[in-house]
Amino acid sequence: MSATKALLDEFEAEAATTRRVLERVPADKLAWKPHDKSMSLGKLALHVAMSPAFITDWAVQDTVTMSGGNPPDPTTTKEILDAHDTGAAKTKSNISSIGDANMGKMWAIQGPDGATMMSMPKANLLRTIAFNHTYHHRGQLSVYLRLLNVPVPSIYGPSADENPWAK
Repeated sequence: MSATKALLDEFEAEAATTRRVLERVPADKLAWKPHDKSMSLGKLALHVAMSPAFITDWAVQDTVTMSGGNPPDPTTTKEILDAHDTGAAKTKSNISSIGDANMGKMWAIQGPDGATMMSMPKANLLRTIAFNHTYHHRGQLSVYLRLLNVPVPSIYGPSADENPWAK
């Protein structure tokens, strides 16, 4: 199996799981934070929804210049789900366009001053930043849900609220 196909298959499965988590985000709690230093529930959920497409947009390019800025705070769960669905399609398109031939090609991100902040092969960017980074924040989001007494969906197996293997 090609590296591109393996990444696409993984993303397809993980995107479905991510959507199940995002569907549970209560619209009336989007401003809630577990701690003053934490992102709000809405901002974290939107970050999880948007990150794969945003990072794979970087990977299509060879060099990106950091521009800063933050996404807006979402106002509805539907907005978050729409961002996820649009982003999932974009992510699959981006990974396909990179293809096996460019997975080993170097990628770099520069600061506004032009200095290289980080560089790595595009395959590593996809794996570590686009995928693992998203899984990390999805895990944080599941903790937020638990703290809000929202039933947590099964992610990699049963949760205390959902057991897909129970009959």
